[in-house]
Amino acid sequence: MSKFKNTFRIESARLKEWNYSNPWWYYITINTKNHLHHFGEVENSNMVLNELGMVVEAEWLKTKSLRTNVELDYFVIMPNHLHGIIILNPVETRRSVSQKKEILLTSETRRGESLQNDTKAQFGKPISNSLSLIINHFKGSVKRWANSNNYSNFFWQTRFYDRIIRNEKELYNVRKYIEQNPLKWELGKDKSGNIFDL
Repeated sequence: MSKFKNTFRIESARLKEWNYSNPWWYYITINTKNHLHHFGEVENSNMVLNELGMVVEAEWLKTKSLRTNVELDYFVIMPNHLHGIIILNPVETRRSVSQKKEILLTSETRRGESLQNDTKAQFGKPISNSLSLIINHFKGSVKRWANSNNYSNFFWQTRFYDRIIRNEKELYNVRKYIEQNPLKWELGKDKSGNIFDL
């Protein structure tokens, strides 16, 4: 464990060598702080969203209309967390085109640079259209609405869980898990909601 501002913190489980702005399919879980129930209740194996839960759903769906490179697949909002599959598609911007040119022009000189320097650049400043930035904006939108509408006791857990979906079998299993989440709620409601076994 490392320290940040003299406090121990849990290390990120994210792949250090992976660029999370890469076009790919990602399975994500976002939890409420302390896993408190804020979004509604499961009744007869169906999730019934309350007002805040409906805002979470609306903001999640808005993610794809705000960003042309984002698609959403299966998702479910549970009383204290959200599971979803988010698809990042390639995005071409003036900046990314110029970055590609720079990489091509300097590829020979960059071969000698260490992986550490690349990692520092990757994890320093937030990367536009990256998974982290997209989730951060989503969480922020929900929290701002909550603060303005008498839900000031609502907080997200810091960070989020993500898994890079590697193949069709894994995609099938993730979709099945998401779809069956309300059915399994009574059996696993005391668990964190972000443990996923393929």
